[in-house]
Amino acid sequence: MQDLVNTIMSPQFLATLLAAVAAFATILTLVMPMLARDQMNQRMRIMATERDKLRSQRLTDLSKDRSGQAKLRQTPKGFMQNIVDKLNLRKQFDNEELRNKLKMAGLRGQGPLVAFMFFRVAAPPLSFVVALVYFFLIAHIDQSNSMKLLYATAAGGAGYYFPNVFIENLAQKRQQAIKVAFPEALDMLLICVQSGMSVESAFGKVAKEVANQSIELSEELALTTAELSYLPERRQAFENLAKRTALPTVKAVTTALIQADRYGTPVGQALRVMAKENRDMRMADAEKKAAALPPKLTVPMIVFFLPVLFLVILGPAAINYFKMQ
Repeated sequence: MQDLVNTIMSPQFLATLLAAVAAFATILTLVMPMLARDQMNQRMRIMATERDKLRSQRLTDLSKDRSGQAKLRQTPKGFMQNIVDKLNLRKQFDNEELRNKLKMAGLRGQGPLVAFMFFRVAAPPLSFVVALVYFFLIAHIDQSNSMKLLYATAAGGAGYYFPNVFIENLAQKRQQAIKVAFPEALDMLLICVQSGMSVESAFGKVAKEVANQSIELSEELALTTAELSYLPERRQAFENLAKRTALPTVKAVTTALIQADRYGTPVGQALRVMAKENRDMRMADAEKKAAALPPKLTVPMIVFFLPVLFLVILGPAAINYFKMQ
């Protein structure tokens, strides 16, 4: 082992090694220009077809759910579709506001729309029947039959609002998931744009990278990538993203991107400013939650901690007092 070390550290070996590296670098410098080819035409062809490939790829991805089955453009069939058609519920319920609510909840296509309209009509009588069975057959309530009937009627009236409450809860959970992951996604988007990627490619790259943290945000970014590929105006794609998420932070970023695209200002600069603002807003939200923690802990401390503390402090004194009696 010592002989090997001495051989490596010897001046003759080091001089030979440096000469070999220098010879290889010289040959590489002379040969590389000969092997290099003009790839300008090839790159131009690639850039010309990239938009069409991105559009078809995104449309294919968005038309499949996580298990690979069709999701976005399902044609609703069956019992619910027949009820909706027979009662002509589309004329009464189908409007732009309802579609926006479903999009905010992550429900796209005709299937969720038909299901919502069906349950909007079916939920009140179903709730009424379930409440009747519960109050008259299952629960033993010391009330008259008229009061039980009144309770069941109230449950049926509340059933009319169950679909709206369900959609609003889904939308709020989705917004919270997007809000948590959006600052990191914005930082990644800034890095991609600064590295020379186009906005479409940056959105697609970030959509893939952020999927592990937030599936909801990944879906929205992937859909925005597809819209950037085939919509006639990029502004419309950004506005659709802000409308689907309904978050002030996302709306501010999309507004900055629209202005950068309209006036030709650098997109990286706009994203850098918005990324800093989002980090500051997240820090402010964390400080706000930390400041609200002491008042929230007051009641649990009074109910759970103080009785135990009094018992530990006064317990031995009380035991000694009773022993003295």
